[in-house]
Amino acid sequence: MPLTDIQIIRHPQLRAVLRRQAQAMLEAYDDNPRLGATFATQQRWLLAQLGLSLYFRRGSAEASDGVTMIRFSEHARMHHIASRNTADGFIMELSKYNFIRMVRDESGGRLRWIEPTEVTLETIAGWVALHLETLDSLDSGDRVSVYAAQPDGLARVQPHIADGLLTLEAVRKPAGTFSLFTWLDKGGLIMERMIVGIEGINTDGTRVPTSVMSVSEMATWLNLSRSHLMRKLREAEALGSIGWEGRRSHSAMWVSSGFLDEMLAAQAAKLAVVDAAFDLAFKPAPPKNSAQ
Repeated sequence: MPLTDIQIIRHPQLRAVLRRQAQAMLEAYDDNPRLGATFATQQRWLLAQLGLSLYFRRGSAEASDGVTMIRFSEHARMHHIASRNTADGFIMELSKYNFIRMVRDESGGRLRWIEPTEVTLETIAGWVALHLETLDSLDSGDRVSVYAAQPDGLARVQPHIADGLLTLEAVRKPAGTFSLFTWLDKGGLIMERMIVGIEGINTDGTRVPTSVMSVSEMATWLNLSRSHLMRKLREAEALGSIGWEGRRSHSAMWVSSGFLDEMLAAQAAKLAVVDAAFDLAFKPAPPKNSAQ
């Protein structure tokens, strides 16, 4: 049986394994900042998951013969992710940086199908493997080896992951301080950096110190406007969710235990989606009744 979000959030090793996962996510961003930036907001990440699910389901009633810009934008609006203009702009940006390709209909028609390029498929396959590795760390499972042994493993599991992410309220409509960052450009990476930087917990249990020291360095690393990033951090500070031990420019950032709980709960919800998708994609078929 797949792990539930409750089982995951209660696991005593969750914080440790999430630090390893977050570090791997940051390293993946450093390896390809352009691709990481393209999927850097909640909206763009959901659009990417939607597009990939339609691609892998091509030939089905849901995706017909393939994915077109019109079909993609229709599904984006149907799932209340983005307007047609926003969805179209997202596709054009992916095409500009060669993260997708446009393939003309072989029958000579005017349709052009959208296909992910190899670098995109490799990145998504790695993202899935990383989350399966985290799940294996929690229950000593063998999900990664099962997934890696299937040549079509990504095509089998990703549509189920997308279904879960697109319908789960905890992912679609996060609350609290977490919501401040999910729609901020590269806000997910900022929270990953906070998780990596966790170094313990104060004796009063309300503040969790991190190794994050410089807002300017973070803004430069992520190619963000320092003033824009600072505005968001001040909003979080006003909520009591983050702060600094001393002066912002010379001391370490802390996050509140409540904000940390929000980040851990969001990760647990996502991991539960991935585990449920893995179960749907790879669970053994029930044995057929043999004739006596």
